Amino acid sequence: MPVEGGSSSGSTSAARHPKQKRKAHSLSIRRTNSTEERPSGVHRGDMLEGQDSKLPLTLRNNLLDLFGQIEREFENLYIENLELRREIESLNERLTGDGQAVEGGDPTKGALKTKASHSTSQLSQKLKTTYKASTSKIVSSFKATTGSRALCQLLKEYVGHRDGIWDLGVTRTQPVVLGTASADHSALLWSIETGKCLLRYAGHAGSVNSIKFHPTEQMALTASGDQTAHIWRYMVQLPAPQPPPDVSAPCDDDQDSSDREEGEVDGEGPCEVPTVRVATATLKSHQGVVIAADWLVGGRQVVTASWDRAANLYEVETSELVNTLTGHDQELTHCCTHPTQRLVVTSSRDTTFRLWDFRDPSIHSVNVFQGHTDTVTSAVFTVGDNVVSGSDDRTVKVWDLKNMRSPIATIRTDSAVNRISVSANQRIIALPHDNRQVRLFDMSGVRLARLPRSNRMGHRRMVCCTAWNEENQSCNLFTCGFDRQAIGWNINIPALLQEK
Repeated sequence: MPVEGGSSSGSTSAARHPKQKRKAHSLSIRRTNSTEERPSGVHRGDMLEGQDSKLPLTLRNNLLDLFGQIEREFENLYIENLELRREIESLNERLTGDGQAVEGGDPTKGALKTKASHSTSQLSQKLKTTYKASTSKIVSSFKATTGSRALCQLLKEYVGHRDGIWDLGVTRTQPVVLGTASADHSALLWSIETGKCLLRYAGHAGSVNSIKFHPTEQMALTASGDQTAHIWRYMVQLPAPQPPPDVSAPCDDDQDSSDREEGEVDGEGPCEVPTVRVATATLKSHQGVVIAADWLVGGRQVVTASWDRAANLYEVETSELVNTLTGHDQELTHCCTHPTQRLVVTSSRDTTFRLWDFRDPSIHSVNVFQGHTDTVTSAVFTVGDNVVSGSDDRTVKVWDLKNMRSPIATIRTDSAVNRISVSANQRIIALPHDNRQVRLFDMSGVRLARLPRSNRMGHRRMVCCTAWNEENQSCNLFTCGFDRQAIGWNINIPALLQEK
């Protein structure tokens, strides 16, 4: 990474006095609300260009903004402290005068002493309360993230793909297995408990971009860069469970894991596993990459989304094209179906997502929603009457299907959001980010937790997708990324909600 200042900064720092050079490396808190120290028209980034620092300019700006907020908080506290001191001095003066007039004695004795100490005690308590309230915001900004380890524990890592993993999902029938879709032209099925690869699907000639499982049968639906979507059957047998891994070793959530090679993965790839190479049905009507596909309620129809700006509706039994959904101005990025109703939502690079209603066979209505300013990477239904949309504009919005003129909640993040998922029972939103983070929010936009990430656990490249599994009274979250691995997490929902 280039360092601001170039070669000129080296010659300047060499001419500095040693004491001044040490000061340049020390951390200084500057007053951000003062206009005297910063000339008009000069931005903070311009002021920092000449300073000798290894930090990127954006990070230094964020640090200065943060310390500026801290300084303002303590400045307000200091002003309140001065006012309280003046009030105490004024009260003491009045009490002293009253004591001389009434008793003519020492105001620090007798009833006057009791009254003064009582008033001083009240002011002292008020000062302590004000201090705690003023500093609580600052302290909350620096809460240790070690609590997230108790809320979110590593369950298993699933390693075996030879390229990045775009999508993943969990079967809705027994046996419950994990499926992953990868840019290496394959889809893999995994044992959730042991992390063992059970089956490989190798029928696509391009990147496998999504995987969804039939609601009642052992069938999978995959979308691919070869401009097709495949429906294929699978049969797997779960291996005997293994003891859980030891994840009690301490780790630093904020430690960067970039010291490991991008292609390096822990563990070994899957051994020889059964491979399915022929699809039960092939859906071929698109003229571009098929980026996503999903089953409609009942599993008799599927919908596909493509870079040809259209979404197609197919009959599963005959592979017949039923309807073509057009209207998006740019490539589609995702599609999702409602769990109980014949509703479809498609998202696009044109910054919109569209709601398609197939509940009435004679009328196929469509609604267009323009709540984002950049590519809508995904839009998903919840079990209730909500739609949650994520975007490259770093926001996630929660919408009410009954009134979608404006979102009922907006989540603002620090990185682009990829394919989100919402847990069915607790309605917790899992956000995968380009910056390798995964964060959990509730439907009102309140942040609940962040999954741990260090050089020992977590993703080393961008996180592409999340998926929930709430079977057997446990709650597991699965994430996948372009570091060629999927990760399972055990989410302690009671503790998570209690922290909220």
